[in-house]
Amino acid sequence: MILSYTNIAIKLALGLISLIIVINITGKGNLAPSSAIDAVQNYVLGGIIGGVIYNNNISILQYLVILMIWICLVLSMRWLKTNSSFFKVAIDGKPVVLISRGKLDTEACRTAGLTAHEVMFKLRSNGIYSIKTVKQAVLEQNGQLIIVKAGEENPRFPLITDGTIQLQALDSIDKTEEWLMEKLKEQDVENISDVFLAEYENGNLNLVKY
Repeated sequence: MILSYTNIAIKLALGLISLIIVINITGKGNLAPSSAIDAVQNYVLGGIIGGVIYNNNISILQYLVILMIWICLVLSMRWLKTNSSFFKVAIDGKPVVLISRGKLDTEACRTAGLTAHEVMFKLRSNGIYSIKTVKQAVLEQNGQLIIVKAGEENPRFPLITDGTIQLQALDSIDKTEEWLMEKLKEQDVENISDVFLAEYENGNLNLVKY
């Protein structure tokens, strides 16, 4: 089989352009994965480019159509995640509370696929050597462990994101949904869906509305 370097160059250029399009439209700035689905998208694109550029049986037009399908799928999932909390959880998953008030949830660890050794390793990496000193430890979708130590006043998570109350963040500061709704009413907010972001800091609730 004789390779056409012109075809390879064109296919590489099209792959690069598709990357630029996705980066610019999604507003991510780069393709660094922030969730499992982001990593899968990158793997799929790598498979498309690596498996096609040296295959003379796939024309440039066919390759372009494949790239367009990939772009449409990526942007569609991005749109669904942005506009639907159900699809966001279905596509990206959700954070898992591993430790609450000094008690380790073994079932949550099993669900996340973590052994006791791996949990303690993550804690030690954050300078924690006993679960009794942890008020809350949450495993993010990208595998990062976010820890709130006993005695910390401010949560590591916002209380509201994308119009949805984050219950584990409320629990970490010993507050209830009723308390949060009262705070929202004080700022003339009647509906949770009107709030894009709500942060709690030093006793104050800072809101960003849609």
